[in-house]
Parts: sequence; structure tokens; C-alpha cells
Amino acid sequence: MSALLSIVSLTGFAQENQPATHSGKKILFVVTSHDQLGSTGKKTGLWIEEFATPYYYLISQGAKITIASPKGGQAPIDPKSNEASFQTESTRKFFADPATQKKLAHTVLLSKVNQKDYDAVFYPGGHGPMWDLSEDKNSAQLLEAFIGNNKPIALVCHAPAALKNVKASNGEPYIKGKQVSAFANTEEAAVQLTTVVPFSLEDMLKSNGADYKKGTDWQPFAVQDGLMITGQNPASALLVAQKLIAQLNSAVAAN
Repeated sequence: MSALLSIVSLTGFAQENQPATHSGKKILFVVTSHDQLGSTGKKTGLWIEEFATPYYYLISQGAKITIASPKGGQAPIDPKSNEASFQTESTRKFFADPATQKKLAHTVLLSKVNQKDYDAVFYPGGHGPMWDLSEDKNSAQLLEAFIGNNKPIALVCHAPAALKNVKASNGEPYIKGKQVSAFANTEEAAVQLTTVVPFSLEDMLKSNGADYKKGTDWQPFAVQDGLMITGQNPASALLVAQKLIAQLNSAVAAN
């Protein structure tokens, strides 16, 4: 699995050096503040690959990125994502980049951000969002604000947990009837955390009426439904970022 993720990430990351198609887009990254893996006594948090690859890709495309979290300050990084077998070109770049490390250590308080200041929002995953972003009212209201103002939202792996309480204008779940991808039950079983996470992400999306989509486990897979872009797993982070840039470019072209 780790070798596959590395190959996929390295292949996609090479595209970072492509010329930017536009500049100056302001993108908000929302990351988890949660660092406890249930009652296991182990740590969790942000899966660093899902942050680093889209971050550097979007920066290469001219984006300006602000990072926010529910508690502000240091965003916890899942220690497992630091293991050698999960390192990629983008994660190595992050750990050699003090400026970006400082940004992740001084995230903005989520309750203080306003969608008016950004063109899009990107949620990296890791298991942390299953506990905090899934229930965070500020996060749900923020996503509703982006959607209500016709701005794209992008979420990858476990981050679609943040869609749990997001409502459409008619009061129904926003994801009802929409294509959504996220970390699959089969992938959760493979990492042996099915009984640790507070709920099944795939089942939650389906129970809220989503048209859940998945590709092959651990392979890049993402879907877009309107302004919502979602990816299945860590290997999908770049694909989600690419779709987000394409969406922003299409909006520019339409104006």
C-alpha cells in the first residue's frame, strides 16, 4: 500500500511544475485539531500527505493559502503519516520547509474566518476530522456559506466527514442525491480501524442520501458534483486539487 501511494504521489507531484493557469486565487485550507485515536491511547490528526501534495500543487498554480482549524494554533499531524514508508516528494518538501511548517503550527481559528475572503475551501483528511470537523458547527456553517455563494468546496479521504451536518437551502442534507467519494469501508477495514472510528464514513454519507462513489482501494479517485469535489483516499489528494483548479479556471473563463 505505501509503495503504491508513493508511486502515485510522485507521479502526480511532478505536475507541480506546470505553468500556473491563473494567479491570486485565495484558498482556505481547513484542517483538524483532533489528535486522539478514539480510546486506543494512540495519536491521530492530519494525514500530512493529504495536506502537502495539494498545498504545494495549488501554490504552484498561483494560489494564496490560509490554514484554519477548530482550535487554531498547531494542527496535529498523524504520527503514522510521518513513517518512512508513507513519505513522498511533497511530504519531504514540507519537512524541509520551515515557513510552511510554521503556518501549520499557527493555524487561524476557524470561527474567525469568513468565506468572503476566499475563492474556495479545501479540507485535507486524516482520521482527526471524524471526531471534530464532523460535528463542528463553524465548519458546517462555513461550508454552507461557500456553497451559498457559488464557491467550490473540496474534501479528501476522511475530510468528507465535515459534510455530515451541512444543510441545503431547503434544510435537507446538502449531499442528498449528490455524488460523493470518501474513505471506503474496505479501506477502513484494511487499516483495522473500523471499530475505532466514531462512525462509518461511507455509511454516514449514504444514510444522508449521498450517491456514494468509490474506485479501486488506494488508487486515485475523485468525483465532482456541481461545486463539490471529493476524493476517496490519500492517493486522491492531487486529483482533488487539480479538479479544484480546473473549477476555478472555468469560473474565470466564464466571467
